[in-house]
Amino acid sequence: MKSSEKNKTVILGMSGGVDSSVCAALLVEQGYSVIGVTIKTFNYDDVGGTIEGDKSCCSLDGINDARLIAAKLGFPHYVMDFSEVFGAQVIDNFIDEYMHGRTPNPCVICNRKIKWEELLRKGKQLGADYVAMGHYAKLRVDESTKRYVVSRGKDVKKDQSYMLWNVTQESLDHTLFPLADYTKEEVRALAVKFGLRTAAKGESFEICFITDNNYERFLKHKLPDLEKKVAGGNIVMNGEKVGEHTGFPFYTVGQRKGLGIAHPDPLYVTSIDYQNNSITVGYEAELLHRQLTASKLNLIKYSNLHEGKRLTVKIRYKDTDESAIVTQLDGSGNGDGRVSIEFEKPKRAITPGQSVVFYEGEDLVGGAIIDQALR
Repeated sequence: MKSSEKNKTVILGMSGGVDSSVCAALLVEQGYSVIGVTIKTFNYDDVGGTIEGDKSCCSLDGINDARLIAAKLGFPHYVMDFSEVFGAQVIDNFIDEYMHGRTPNPCVICNRKIKWEELLRKGKQLGADYVAMGHYAKLRVDESTKRYVVSRGKDVKKDQSYMLWNVTQESLDHTLFPLADYTKEEVRALAVKFGLRTAAKGESFEICFITDNNYERFLKHKLPDLEKKVAGGNIVMNGEKVGEHTGFPFYTVGQRKGLGIAHPDPLYVTSIDYQNNSITVGYEAELLHRQLTASKLNLIKYSNLHEGKRLTVKIRYKDTDESAIVTQLDGSGNGDGRVSIEFEKPKRAITPGQSVVFYEGEDLVGGAIIDQALR
């Protein structure tokens, strides 16, 4: 976190949860002028689901809690409607990825395009110098390269650096992470100390615009004729049809349940062919790969990886870091270009559309979107 600068203005993303509430209290305590903002990312009529079941970061309850925290701490709070740009940048991408047989991670797109770029743009209009977020991550400047470097937060269990690989250097130049040096338990204790109503509030894990956490229902809502178009495609094993599926967008690589196939051994989805409306299944060993290629490369710690570098790599948020050689194939590494990754040991269920993120020790080096796994 940058050292406090008196009279500097910070626009704070407020979900109404305990993390952003404590961020607000810490920033006020440190002398910043705070502007609280809760982002409206969607309209309920557009996404379906139920308002009553919505426990996401942008729910009506969240907006109310954020407003009350801001009033208690004495700074203004606004709700900003980003639903149009969010729909174009995040929701449309989410649907398009599933319709191409991939499994997307919308939070990665949202972080770059909405929570940073759009919020910073609005913040500048309000005279803000920085944007602050309640992520458990650290930020510093590497004096040798003059680049901003994100690293894992103090709380290893809550570390959110994985979700930040797509944020640009320009955005990081205007970023504060007030919770960098705190654990979740310490944050809740601070909430009690500051007398914040959100001290014991539970956490949200679902995708914000899928309020019932049912992405299959969401896709059918957005594409009313989807079920008719994709149902009845082939399930293939060793080149032969072994069953029919309910629609390729409703499956993901590594899935075992819901295949509807009678077989003496467990079978898993090993690949999805959207063009032929088919999915391939196989044994668990067929999910193991040692190499992948990925695109939309964004680099944080270094300006390029053309010469290749041994780093530790995660292929999903809950994954364990594994040693691999990461080599940039082309592009600038600023949201474009491709990367090849060769693991020391085989990885299970490398999934197109997910984020592959690489580290050097505790430092986030960068990330990309997985295109394909290679044997």
